[in-house]
Amino acid sequence: MTPSVNPTAIPSLAVSLGEEKGALVQRLTEGLDAPSLTWLSGYFAGLAARQLPGSVQATAPSVAAQAAPQGSLTIVYGTQTGNSRLLAERLKQRAEAAGLAVRCVRAGEYPTRELKNERLLYVVISTQGDGDPPDDARGFVEFVLGKRAPALGQLRFAVLGLGDSSYPKFCEIGRVLDERFAELGASRLFARAECDVDFEPVAEPWLGQALEHAKKELEPQTSLATVTPLRTVPVTPTFSRENPYPSQVLANQRITGRGANKDVRHLELSLEGSGLTYEPGDALGVVPRNPPDLVEAVLSALRLDGATDVTREGRTLSLKRWLSEGLEITRLSRPFLASHATRSGNTELQRLLTPEGAEGLRALLASHQVIDLLRQYPATWGAEELVGALRRLTPRLYSIASSQKRVGEEVHLTVSLVEYEAFGFRHVGTASNYLATREAGQDLVDVFIEANERFRLPKDPSRDVIMIGPGTGVAPFRAFVQERAELGASGRNWLFFGEQHFRTQFLYQLEWQEAVKKGELHRLDVAFSRDQGQKVYVQHRLREKGREVYDWLQGGAHLYVCGDATRMAPDVHEALIDIIATHGGKSREDAKAHLESLREQQRYLRDVY
Repeated sequence: MTPSVNPTAIPSLAVSLGEEKGALVQRLTEGLDAPSLTWLSGYFAGLAARQLPGSVQATAPSVAAQAAPQGSLTIVYGTQTGNSRLLAERLKQRAEAAGLAVRCVRAGEYPTRELKNERLLYVVISTQGDGDPPDDARGFVEFVLGKRAPALGQLRFAVLGLGDSSYPKFCEIGRVLDERFAELGASRLFARAECDVDFEPVAEPWLGQALEHAKKELEPQTSLATVTPLRTVPVTPTFSRENPYPSQVLANQRITGRGANKDVRHLELSLEGSGLTYEPGDALGVVPRNPPDLVEAVLSALRLDGATDVTREGRTLSLKRWLSEGLEITRLSRPFLASHATRSGNTELQRLLTPEGAEGLRALLASHQVIDLLRQYPATWGAEELVGALRRLTPRLYSIASSQKRVGEEVHLTVSLVEYEAFGFRHVGTASNYLATREAGQDLVDVFIEANERFRLPKDPSRDVIMIGPGTGVAPFRAFVQERAELGASGRNWLFFGEQHFRTQFLYQLEWQEAVKKGELHRLDVAFSRDQGQKVYVQHRLREKGREVYDWLQGGAHLYVCGDATRMAPDVHEALIDIIATHGGKSREDAKAHLESLREQQRYLRDVY
């Protein structure tokens, strides 16, 4: 039970309010946890401000996208994996706790017409792939960069960018928005920050700056009301990214056949007693460990002693433990490459870091792991310098492949082992190798739930859904079909699935066939690219069924795409444009606009990576 607030332990309450009102406050706060008390503090501050002379009675807040009141902060976030949302909501909570008026809006829901009226704006936005905005922020970014963007002489702003320094256009969207706001006449409150996949070290200082500046900018509206916290109330521990749940592996089954080009696993993990819940479309965060033989290879290449203790950010571990569970060694980042180029003195590496070397840099970051760089371009590293230069190992997110309504306190994953030969050595992916080598009934995996509000089934169960998920991109659609069956949804389900070979790589074949037999899956179209002379992919099947796809969309169907962002998702997008143009009698430009309108209506949703 959450401890209650005892007025006898807070003498100022009775003194300030009197015994009767003090007792009322006691009854009001009885049993509330810390977040609830924090929210009340901001609410009471707002009530106090409204009762001051000259104040205007505010209407009750409704949806996140409502117009921002004067003297308020607006936070707009664009996210693909949820990190930007997490940071934006963290800032919102802190601003509200400070008594500030604030709204936090997903970029896809932000009314761009209101931008000209904003006074204080923070943008938290990620960059995907090679400099692309998140799907839910495309409209916002296009508006700000376009000709219709208004002059913003009244606006004060700041930008927090998130990205992955393994890509050359690191935090590109944050950079272009930051520069564009300034071009439009807005005043930058403080410098843009750029977060790598290990975002906390950069994000936290930026959030602190953002809050302090917001307090100063909004001081005239908030300084007249002072809220004194009652006292800290302990919060029941919950499992999260910061405190993952140690989940037992219940099953680890290879679901590709003998001789298949890929090793794909179906994993079942226990959530028993964790209190964790999820919805179809959500992801499971997995805290992985690096392969032991790769750790030994790095130590050997640098001739370092794994038993050497090293301290970083107040945490002391042996070098071997840092390389095993603390640092990223299967993904090469630009900052580490720059440090290594300096240490090695290699002119070839140094040239890659110039504007002229951009294409070569792109190729090297895509093809090399840390060990490849160390072997190919030798340099001397000390244990402390190495630990300080490598990025922290961050959780990996996997689309959940089950409906909790069907599997209860379990969560299922579909994981393809990343495994290939390069430079004469075997290479593997960190998380996929870690998961593929876990033993059912023996091993634990640290996990957490990452909500994905951008990838949800339609609220109306009578709506049809079209799901396009080649390879392991089919994972969330297994959850979708299970969920719709458990709910008794009357809408039809149509799945497009693709892989290389029918015989060895038809993932969940028996389940899909059983779902079709039961009427839980109404259409199933498959494409196996290497079973014939000419390669056939899901986009080809879409075009073949174009008339029916268009009719489903015209009838209100929701369209979902999950999987590879580099080739599959763009190819499917082009196929959809062709289908709308051909069967809707539209020009290509009008077909693009129609597909974009489906995205804005949240009827065309993608979870691509």
